[in-house]
Amino acid sequence: MSTVLVDLMQNDSASNGDCVNNGDCDSDYDFSKLGDKPKHLNMERQRSFDERSLVEASPGHTPWAENGQRHMDLDNLFSPSRRSSFNTPRSICGFEPHPMFAEAWESLRKTMVYFRGQPVGTIAALDNSDEKLNYDQVFVRDFVPSALAFLMNGEPEIVKNFLLKTLRLQSWEKKIDRFQLGEGVMPASFKVLHDPVRNTETLMADFGESAIGRVAPVDSGFWWIILLRAYTKSTGDTSLAEMPDCQKGMRLILALCLSEGFDTFPTLLCADGCSMIDRRMGVYGYPIEIQALFFMALRCALVLIKQDAQGKELVERIVKRLHALSFHMRSYFWLDLKQLNDIYRYKTEEYSHTAVNKFNVIPDSLPEWVFDFMPTYGGYFIGNVGPSNMDFRWFCLGNCIAILSSLATLEQSMAIMDLIESRWEELVGDMPVKVCYPAIEGHDWKIITGCDPKNTRWSYHNGGSWPVLLWLLTAACIKVGRPQIARRAIEVAELRLAKDGWPEYYDGKSGRYVGKQARKHQTWSIAGYLVAKMMLEDPSHLGMIALEEDKQMKSIVKRSSSWTF
Repeated sequence: MSTVLVDLMQNDSASNGDCVNNGDCDSDYDFSKLGDKPKHLNMERQRSFDERSLVEASPGHTPWAENGQRHMDLDNLFSPSRRSSFNTPRSICGFEPHPMFAEAWESLRKTMVYFRGQPVGTIAALDNSDEKLNYDQVFVRDFVPSALAFLMNGEPEIVKNFLLKTLRLQSWEKKIDRFQLGEGVMPASFKVLHDPVRNTETLMADFGESAIGRVAPVDSGFWWIILLRAYTKSTGDTSLAEMPDCQKGMRLILALCLSEGFDTFPTLLCADGCSMIDRRMGVYGYPIEIQALFFMALRCALVLIKQDAQGKELVERIVKRLHALSFHMRSYFWLDLKQLNDIYRYKTEEYSHTAVNKFNVIPDSLPEWVFDFMPTYGGYFIGNVGPSNMDFRWFCLGNCIAILSSLATLEQSMAIMDLIESRWEELVGDMPVKVCYPAIEGHDWKIITGCDPKNTRWSYHNGGSWPVLLWLLTAACIKVGRPQIARRAIEVAELRLAKDGWPEYYDGKSGRYVGKQARKHQTWSIAGYLVAKMMLEDPSHLGMIALEEDKQMKSIVKRSSSWTF
C-alpha cells in the first residue's frame, strides 16, 4: 500500500458543530489574537518532571533532599507561570518588535491546516506555483518551529492536536512495495484531503514511500518526543504524555532505536536522506544530526515514560544507552585544534585494546580545508565517524542540538560558540545559517551526491544557508550565555528575509542569493524567525527546548576512560 488513509465521515462531527476548513480560513483565527495575552494554565507542579537525573531514574536511587539544588535551577527559571508573549506593541522588557514580526505572525497563521474544524499543523510553504510537489503537506520536522511559536504565544491547542494526529498515523500499517516498516515509524508528513461530494476529510500520510530515494524519516520520531516534552514543559499539562496511547507511541519509537543487533557503537546506523538532509549527501553511517536528536529524544523520553511495569525496564535501557552514547560522542566526534593535531599524527593498522586510532583513520585522508577552518580556540562535533571514515564537515543542526540537549559539555558548548564567532563569514555571512560547511565540489560532488542538480556547490543542502536554523542557533546561544551572537545573526536576517519573501534557503558561499529552487513563503523560515525573536525577548522560553547537563552522567563519563566499544 503506497499511502495510509484515515477516513473520517464529516457527518460524525456535525452534532458537535465541527466544520470543514481548507487550512486557509482566516475567519477561524482573528489576527488580533496576536496581541492577546495568552491564557495561562492554572496548574500546581512540584519540581519539574524533566529535571530528574539519570541516576534518579535508576532502580535503588535515593530521592533528592527536599531542598536539594542542581548546578542550574531550571525548574525555577522555566515554568508555565513565567511564560510570556508579545502581548503589547512594546514588551515588558522594553524590546521593540521589528516591523516584520507582525508580518511573520500573519503569514504563519495563513499556513495553518484544519482537520474536522481543528488546527492540526502548518503546511511546508504557501506556494502558489503550479508545481507544489509536497510543499502543501504538514511535515513533522517542519512543524516543530511552528509549534514552538504557538506554545510561546500561549496557543497550545494546535500542538496537542498535531501530536495526537501523528500518533494515530503511527499505528497504521506501513508498507513500501512488499516490505513492511517498523511499527514505531512516524510519518514524514501528512496531508488533509477534502471530498466535497462525500462530505468527508481524509488524512494521507507519507512514511517515505513518496520521498526522494524512498527513505523512511528517522528524525520524525525523535522530533515527536522532543515536541511532546516541549508541550508538557510549556503548559504544565502532563495528562497528554501520560495517556496510554502516548506512552505506547514513545515505547514503539524507542524500540526501533534500542533493539539489539550487530552494532559495536551506541550510535544509530542510518541511510542517506533520512533527516532534514533528505537527499544523497554522504551522510550515511552515523550522522551527527541523528545522533544528537537521538540523544535528546532519549533524555526527553526518560522523564516522560511512566515507571510502571512496562516503563521501568525501558528506563533502565535508556539510562545505559545515554551513558554510552554521551561518552562515545564526546570522545570520538569532538574536534578541536588539539584533537585535529592528534589525528594528523595518528599511526595506522593498530590492533589491540590500547589502540589510539580506534577507527583506523588514515591521516592522509584529512581534507586540506579543515586545517585553516579550525581556529585556535573553538571546536565542533564533526559530521560522521565510522570505520576508517571521518566526515569533518560542520553541520549546524547537529551541533546546536548537542548544546541544547547537553550532549556537549559546557566547555564544548563554549567552543562551538567560539568557532561560530571566529568563522562568522563562512557560517553566517549574508544570511544565517549554513546547513553544513564546506560545500562538496568537483569530482567529490559527482561521486558523493550522484551529480544531484539540486545539491550543487553552495546550494540547498550542499552548503546552502537556511533561515530556519536561526531558532536553533538562538536557543544554543542563550543556553551558553552568548545571546549577542544570536542577536547579531537575527539582525543580519532582518535585512533581507521578509523583503525576499521568506525563502526556503539561500545560495552562494556567503548566502547572498535566494536559492535557485527555493520556495517562497516557506513556513519554517517564518516560524524559525518568530521563535528566535521570542526566545531572545524572553529567555525563559528556552526551558521547553533545552535540557541541563546531568551531573551523574558527567561524572560517569569522566570515569569511563577504560570503556571499550
